[in-house]
Amino acid sequence: MGGGTTIAAIATARGEAALAIVRVSGPEALRIASEVFKGFDLTSAPERSVWFGRAVGSAGQVLDEVVATVFRGPRSSTGEDVVELTCHGGDAAPSAVLRALFDAGAEPAEPGEFTRRSFINGKLDLEQAEGIMDLIHARSAAAHSVSVRQLRGRLKNRLATLRENLLRTCGLVELELDFGEEDLEFADRTELTSLLSDAEGTVQELLASAQLADKWRDGLTVVIAGRPNAGKSTLLNALVGHDRVIVSSTPGTTRDFVECEFELDGLLLKLVDTAGLRVTEDEIEADGVRRTEALIASADVLIYVYDSLEGLSETEIQALNRKMGRESTKKGVIVANKADLLTAGFTADFGQKRGLAREVVRDDGYKAVIASLVPVSLSAARAQENPEELEALLAGIREAIPSELRDYSQSDGMINERHRRHLLNASQAISAAQHHVASGSGGELISLELRSALNAIGSITGEITNEDVLSEIFGRFCIGK
Repeated sequence: MGGGTTIAAIATARGEAALAIVRVSGPEALRIASEVFKGFDLTSAPERSVWFGRAVGSAGQVLDEVVATVFRGPRSSTGEDVVELTCHGGDAAPSAVLRALFDAGAEPAEPGEFTRRSFINGKLDLEQAEGIMDLIHARSAAAHSVSVRQLRGRLKNRLATLRENLLRTCGLVELELDFGEEDLEFADRTELTSLLSDAEGTVQELLASAQLADKWRDGLTVVIAGRPNAGKSTLLNALVGHDRVIVSSTPGTTRDFVECEFELDGLLLKLVDTAGLRVTEDEIEADGVRRTEALIASADVLIYVYDSLEGLSETEIQALNRKMGRESTKKGVIVANKADLLTAGFTADFGQKRGLAREVVRDDGYKAVIASLVPVSLSAARAQENPEELEALLAGIREAIPSELRDYSQSDGMINERHRRHLLNASQAISAAQHHVASGSGGELISLELRSALNAIGSITGEITNEDVLSEIFGRFCIGK
């Protein structure tokens, strides 16, 4: 993968579409594209110009009518000469144009090679390149929004400020070392302590956002649980708006979990319908119950459904207190299903009859289960007819999602596992430097740790990296990007 070659690839997705783009980049991009494009000599075309013509094959046969867009380096996405040939979509036309470019001397691009050249030529930092990958794979508005901010440099700027502060601190320490014989103090210990504390605070904020990024990228797991025949599958169908799961009045119909996705306020939610919780001698159903309990333990949000005609049992109340009570950080929603089957007027006075309020609120007023209590009687069809019931359930889910996840508009970017490892290394180095300052150690030890922290930050942005790291990162891109 060398910058001395000229590469080509189809930059758009395969399949039926109005248009497709075939991209060429490298020192011979204009010459090679001119051999395929007929209508204007692209080698003499001014930068950022657009031309209409025909794409022809090596035997002179017309392949398609195309539009050629010329970007001259270094003012291009890769920093090299780039030509984009826009042809008709589908598989045949762009593939024919690409073969003609290969016949003219272009080489097939490897996965992520265009973006890698952008990085090598200083058009992107490494974490911005990773932002492109996250943007391509974004499955929700949250993931898209955070990835765009990373691409536009929010994370880059945050890291640059952190690096500048560390450089300033390191400079003060090393300046003092240079004038050690004169016994001059350029960095008093109070100032060093403050600077290091600020740097550590920034690193910890970025580390905390790594956990949020995982949820923005992969989605939150929302587990729907309850006793058999409580209406769990019906509830899932109502949330996704169609009959995703088979619904039956026979208890135990769902024996394994069923997963589907939907988006709420920009966040990707992975809904999991589970086997009913009960003691059973059926081996298959018992295995489903065990899986349900494991899913509940790992869920981000728990929706617990019960039949409002039967109420919550004492065992259920105790279990919910353990899973979502005062000592738990997990939140959720308790859904009293089949509320339409109760006596008239019950819903208006919900919680004051059948002892339901006492079952979820203790005498001292503390909510024994940190959850919204929602009376519903939902199905996919009924959710369309009674949107207020569905909205009440969605409001309960919103309340159960941590506010920092909902407020994704303030994030600097998608902190991934590679970033996290380097941030942990930076944190360890800064903590060691703080220890040396507090214990009165010499400036040499402080400087050594600060240099380690700077190397860790530089590894995130790509200022310090190696070929294996680059191959691993850009190898995850698609061809043509």
